[in-house]
Amino acid sequence: MADSINFLYPEKWLLKASVGDRITCELRMRIIAGLIESGAILSENKLAADFSASRSPVREALKKLASENIIRLERMGAVVIGLTEKDINEIYDVRLLIESFVFERLVRIDTEELTKELSKILEMMQVAIKYRDADEFSYQDLLFHETIIRSVNHSHILMIWNNLKPVMESFILLSMRGRFQETYNDFTRIMENHALYIEAIKAKDRSLMIQSLHKNFDDVQGKVDDLWMSQQMLAKGVGLNND
Repeated sequence: MADSINFLYPEKWLLKASVGDRITCELRMRIIAGLIESGAILSENKLAADFSASRSPVREALKKLASENIIRLERMGAVVIGLTEKDINEIYDVRLLIESFVFERLVRIDTEELTKELSKILEMMQVAIKYRDADEFSYQDLLFHETIIRSVNHSHILMIWNNLKPVMESFILLSMRGRFQETYNDFTRIMENHALYIEAIKAKDRSLMIQSLHKNFDDVQGKVDDLWMSQQMLAKGVGLNND
């Protein structure tokens, strides 16, 4: 990959990824961060040069991003559609629907092992906070929710989650990086919200489940504006090689 590119996506997460996947993840991050603006033209040849790659993995990346509706394919490239505040809010609406459904299934099953696993993830989130590691915190936060979703063994719910996950991952990474820098004290409340989540699952208390869901999702959705503010900061300091 090109040395001239300052990567936004955590490179340590891509050690075993294909070139196409690496390009996909980085372009997605840059589009969601606003570094590549809505309406921008993405040229296969230009991207291949920027990423020191052949056109084949670039084409693969563009097809993937088009399936996520953040770009529109054109001849020899694509046009950036981007992600709006409305898009992010709708993604979290779907997350709320998924996890509300999952909670109803959890009421009917033994959740002892699940709550133990979630408690371990919560400990890892706390360690990430201690060391101010926003990327690790983001990883563990997504893992926390995915572990809950996987626990009910519902293949179609998991399919919806997996379709949403790449965009959510980029959004969460950008949002958490901003919050670690600007609103570090938020993480006390975030951890309390996740602990309440586990308590709701342990107690199988629907009212507590609803409370914990809304505390978690309202907290995240309330930070959507932070991403758009952070875009301006990112755009000043990091960009694709446009020479």
